[in-house]
Amino acid sequence: MSVVNSNIKALVASQALKVSEKSLGTAMERLSTGRRINSAADDAAGLAIGNKMATQIRSLNQAVRNANDGISMIQTAEGAAEGITNLLIRMRELSVQATNGTNSTSDKTALQSEFSSLQTEITRISDKTTWNGVALIGADAGSVAYQIGVDGSTSDQVTVTFKDLNSGTSFATAVASTTSATATTSITHIDDAISALDAFRSDLGAKINRLTYAADNLTNIATNTAASRSRIVDTDYAQTTSELARAQIVRQAGTAMLAQANQQPAFVLALLR
Repeated sequence: MSVVNSNIKALVASQALKVSEKSLGTAMERLSTGRRINSAADDAAGLAIGNKMATQIRSLNQAVRNANDGISMIQTAEGAAEGITNLLIRMRELSVQATNGTNSTSDKTALQSEFSSLQTEITRISDKTTWNGVALIGADAGSVAYQIGVDGSTSDQVTVTFKDLNSGTSFATAVASTTSATATTSITHIDDAISALDAFRSDLGAKINRLTYAADNLTNIATNTAASRSRIVDTDYAQTTSELARAQIVRQAGTAMLAQANQQPAFVLALLR
């Protein structure tokens, strides 16, 4: 039926053109931003899930940094403890040497001088070993908790108790003596101190291993979560490029059909001639 007042074909073609224009705009936006979801209108549920995942990912990455900072702090303390252990080993060697009855007075004086120098170095290391201003093995050393979870709960914390290693050097009895009894006492105390240091370093090593495993696991979770989020919110370029090409073809066809539909009323005039 040919009519003039209502050009239904033109209306249909115009509506189809609007749809293709919208599809074309959506495809171009997704390709230019790299995101499938650019507003809540694109996918409200997907947007909410993506935002939750983004929050989770950033929290996980921060927890990884926390664990790595903890590892660095503990390694600093462990390195200083190793240095003190080496000093104690030398002090024990001096004490053993001092027990020898062949030492002259000048020999004992020299032994005591080196022994005292090593004591001073232990004190210096203990007082000066810090990490970001936190005392690790000095008089102000205490417990430090490392947050390796995203919920802020205590179950997601690793606590390390640092110790004042200088307080354990009171064993350092002078070796300069007319008898070997004092040096023998020093040997006993030094052995006790070395054993205590070994236990302390062993605990630090265990905490380093735990934090390392935690950091690796957190990194793995963050990576998998990021991959999951990408599948939800990011643009699939292969699919979207195909959609762009389809929308362009449909728009061109729609434009041509609209032009044809707009010419339909003119055919009515032919009937009137």
